[in-house]
Amino acid sequence: MAFSLPSVASLNGPLTAQSLAVLKEYLPSPVPVLGAIDRRIPMPLKQLAAEAPLNRLFARAIADGEFDDFENRRVRLEITGGQPGITIGFWAGRLRVVDGPGEATIRGSLAAFRTLAERRQDPDQLFFQRRLVIEGDTELGLGLKNLLDSLEWNFSPRKLLFPRT
Repeated sequence: MAFSLPSVASLNGPLTAQSLAVLKEYLPSPVPVLGAIDRRIPMPLKQLAAEAPLNRLFARAIADGEFDDFENRRVRLEITGGQPGITIGFWAGRLRVVDGPGEATIRGSLAAFRTLAERRQDPDQLFFQRRLVIEGDTELGLGLKNLLDSLEWNFSPRKLLFPRT
């Protein structure tokens, strides 16, 4: 007995959207699981996984000196609830993943960070709606937000992880 798979076009219909909305509402948050995984990953592996893609994504801006004001500074990006999170610094012309707190922390939901990365909404709106929050050195956090907003970049997980495809 053979089963036929639905066409890709049929997966973009209203039933799919409604099903996804129900799943999002009633499934438990993935944050605790992501936090548990995050705590078990050694820092060198996090650095290996994150630094090269970040530096590729912002290579032009780094070469143009756009990140120079952030030399020796640290910003933590954190999912609401404290875990998982990543602290990023800028040293010697490279973005680095570092262990420890940031001078500024930008905190929000996975959905808010994804919206920010994909540039689907103005970053100021995300902050005014309190979907993203800056704590600590707010001047540093706002400086980074303004820099990211001013740059021409295109977030694509596929391009970041597989730059030659």
